[in-house]
Amino acid sequence: MTGIAVVALGGNAIIPAGEAGTYEQQREHADAMAASIRELLDDGWRVVIVHGNGPQVGNLAIQQERARDAVPEMPLFALDAMTQGQLGSLIAIAVYRACGGRHPVVGILSHVIVDLADPAFEHPSKPIGPFYSRSEAAGLAATRGWVLVEDSGRGYRRVVPSPQPLGFVEIRALRCLLDAGHVVVADGGGGIPVARRGAVWDGVDAVIDKDYAAAELARQLGADALVLVTGVEAVMVDFGTPTQRRLGRIDVADAERHLSAGQFPEGSMGPKVRAATRFLRGGGALAVITTASLAAPTLRARGDDPTAGTRIVAALDREEASA
Repeated sequence: MTGIAVVALGGNAIIPAGEAGTYEQQREHADAMAASIRELLDDGWRVVIVHGNGPQVGNLAIQQERARDAVPEMPLFALDAMTQGQLGSLIAIAVYRACGGRHPVVGILSHVIVDLADPAFEHPSKPIGPFYSRSEAAGLAATRGWVLVEDSGRGYRRVVPSPQPLGFVEIRALRCLLDAGHVVVADGGGGIPVARRGAVWDGVDAVIDKDYAAAELARQLGADALVLVTGVEAVMVDFGTPTQRRLGRIDVADAERHLSAGQFPEGSMGPKVRAATRFLRGGGALAVITTASLAAPTLRARGDDPTAGTRIVAALDREEASA
């Protein structure tokens, strides 16, 4: 099986916890991820790459906060655009390097459509930026209208809405680039959120979940596979208990049952499994959740391969018939 694969890379994979996040460190991690992209391309996949930007936006927010007396502060959606450009360049160069220039690569800024009536705007929940003291948080709430919440005893952080992605302003351009044979690096950090204000699009201060945006992009492109790269080889159920077990190949109905049973926390595997089920319910054939190094082997796998990551299919009997 080959076709179009949308590959979602995590921003934390570019700046892992505990690292300073220098450019050299980020380049090293991007090179490692690019090796897995090269493997997909060598297998014949047409690839669109999306990527998280949480640590990068957080760092830029801290830089802005400390320099706001010297340079104008930018809105959150502008930080999304800045880091999308930064990471798009980093990943594009890494893929060029990994492939020896054999595949044309292009980075594109993606504006992702949200609805201002989305309930997320009434309940901001996504923490961004630096930590503040209680008094600083009170001042920022009063002067800037921010919503700040206490975060695990470490101080107060700004929280912003995380609405659902509804579409991509650049979807036709993305299709054209993909059809022309380009590897496309798009949709950084879930995209730059925009909404209709009158007759035009305008930026919105929000954060879109990267995995949900990847699933929506894959659906709109008619992709064959959605690859959600994470830090573990496979999805687990009953995690941390004596009955813990690895999920190899399951169908979308099983994945939804595990979600309903509370097996996958929202701050961990929940969004990835939910994104996978959305893609499959929207017509996709295969969703993969695994590490970068196992992405290509998992797409190649057949049956319940214990050496591969997690494969979620629309229906097991349908996949067996096509194997």
